Amino acid sequence: MDDRVRIFDTTLRDGEQSPGASMNVEEKIAVARQLTKLGVDVIEAGFAFSSPGDFDSVRRIALEVEGPVICSLARCKPEDIDAAAGALRGAPRARIHTFISTSEIHLKHQFRLTRSEALERAVEMVKRARGHVDDVEFSAMDASRTEPAYLYEMIEAVIEAGAGTVNIPDTVGYALPDQFGALIKGIRDNVRNIDRAVISVHCHNDLGLAVANSLAAVVNGARQVECTINGIGERAGNASLEEIVMILRTRKDVLGLETGIATEQIYPASRLVSGITGIMVQPNKAIVGDNAFAH
Repeated sequence: MDDRVRIFDTTLRDGEQSPGASMNVEEKIAVARQLTKLGVDVIEAGFAFSSPGDFDSVRRIALEVEGPVICSLARCKPEDIDAAAGALRGAPRARIHTFISTSEIHLKHQFRLTRSEALERAVEMVKRARGHVDDVEFSAMDASRTEPAYLYEMIEAVIEAGAGTVNIPDTVGYALPDQFGALIKGIRDNVRNIDRAVISVHCHNDLGLAVANSLAAVVNGARQVECTINGIGERAGNASLEEIVMILRTRKDVLGLETGIATEQIYPASRLVSGITGIMVQPNKAIVGDNAFAH
């Protein structure tokens, strides 16, 4: 199996959903340029359909920032897919990241869809996205609370439709590491065409386990981790990029995995994001806190 873990940075999309963390277009471009120096594989630049400002941010970053794949989020809706494609047009490396929920509680109460309807929509929208770009990622929102057999069926169908990355989110920060690792292993063991896609994970930190869950997933075969600088994000935040990267680097003796991150750029990225958003880094924060290397 590939020993390279891809780093998908969503500071500009999920991170910006932190209360009070909104950034203007120029600030987003500055962060995207620093993320390029950092060496992230994918920059999720925004949610193009959500507002004219987000569309403009994705568009500017797609045209002005070279190196990483530039990605826009899109719901499994035609207007979202088309807006993402429009914002990404002209980017040397573009990805549309589309999602729909797969858990029973979300399908029943939030989406008001049956399982078969959600699967049909997911397949249709992945195909639509592939009509615009070669690189499509699909997320099964609330995957950690989804019945595994249905999750396997959904993943197999979207890979067949053209998704090259399948993302398994712990959307509400509900999973435990052993459970989440077993979920990833189950996907590897039960999805017949999984060799045609990269397994990604996107973990929230509601119980303080986002990094632990992400690592459990990586140990079980995930090869992309979605994370943010300083772990910012809605509610309790996302998996912290700096912690994921430095664990993989420091404990390569055990994990045998690596990233393409230029680790000397972690601290400048941390301070840039903190300065722009006004969200201070707690002094005892691992890796980038002021006290992290103080005695």
